[in-house]
Amino acid sequence: MEITNVTEYQEIAKQKLPKMVYDYYASGAEDQWTLHENRFAFTKILFRPRILIDVSKIDMTTTVLGFNISMPIMIAPTAFQKMAHPEGEYATARAASAAGTIMTLSSWATSSVEEVASTGPGIRFFQLYVYKDRNVVAQLVRRAERAGFKAIALTVDTPRLGRREADIKNRFTLPPFLTLKNFEGLDLGKMDKADDSGLASYVAGQIDRSLSWKDVKWLQTITTLPILVKGVLTAEDARIAVEAGASGIIVSNHGARQLDYVPATIMALEEVVKAAQGRVPVFLDGGVRRGTDVFKALALGASGIFIGRPVVFSLAAEGEAGVRKVLSMLREEFELTMALSGCRSLKEITRDHIVTEWDSPHPRPAPRL
Repeated sequence: MEITNVTEYQEIAKQKLPKMVYDYYASGAEDQWTLHENRFAFTKILFRPRILIDVSKIDMTTTVLGFNISMPIMIAPTAFQKMAHPEGEYATARAASAAGTIMTLSSWATSSVEEVASTGPGIRFFQLYVYKDRNVVAQLVRRAERAGFKAIALTVDTPRLGRREADIKNRFTLPPFLTLKNFEGLDLGKMDKADDSGLASYVAGQIDRSLSWKDVKWLQTITTLPILVKGVLTAEDARIAVEAGASGIIVSNHGARQLDYVPATIMALEEVVKAAQGRVPVFLDGGVRRGTDVFKALALGASGIFIGRPVVFSLAAEGEAGVRKVLSMLREEFELTMALSGCRSLKEITRDHIVTEWDSPHPRPAPRL
């Protein structure tokens, strides 16, 4: 069967992967209301396309933190990619590089920063969890710097792990042949079996619940890399992030895996963009499956988007070729959306190109009697 859109990879992944692995990638927290809403909320935004504009040339290129990329579609950090495919993060890194875009490597990758760097050139960011032992954090950040990573995406929504019931039912743990490669030499690379979710127990033991804004400041004293604050959903926190010296904000609800009943990221986006006041770029992750979704996010003020689950599902289905296909399908759909909306470059995408369910209705002239 020919794959014609990103979503089709999920079903293939479900058939191919062990249940524990598929459930880990696919599930959200508790009732999974936010998981559903991350997708559904995009249906509440409609287009206002402009016609009779010369769209024979479309430019999707952009810059992120000064780095030139081919399109505003990037790869979000997702953990344990070798559970999906033996090449794991290596394959994802090569696919991102071939597409001319950015890959974010998870702290909990099954390949190390050095191994991912060895795949060849590419612009890569490193997602950071702050461990209780700050020496571990400092060491990890230094290694990412040395390996040529260009930014730190600091995850701030996980002082504790969200309640993911599928992982509890499945007694989720990392398969015995895999380790958290970045922590292997620090005796933090293995995850023990637990009476609920092995990952939840690992987080409870290792991740610092006391993490606060002062740690964002601390991070800036140990690295010159720009810091993206990942997990912002409110105007209040957007303003604090800017004041704290963040170089960018990622509007994220952790793929709906942390606190259930937070809004879809596309619903929270505009509030955060307005609060940032153009002082730092704002990005979005969560629920993007179509080029139309990318356009909607940019129309609401995002500088770019990150995809997570589509990467692991396509990786499971077809390895590196699958991830390449996901990136190229999203690129082609986004280009088509731009053309059909009358936009020739990203700067031409405006708020006027969409209407949302939460906009005040456009006043209509009274009908003539």
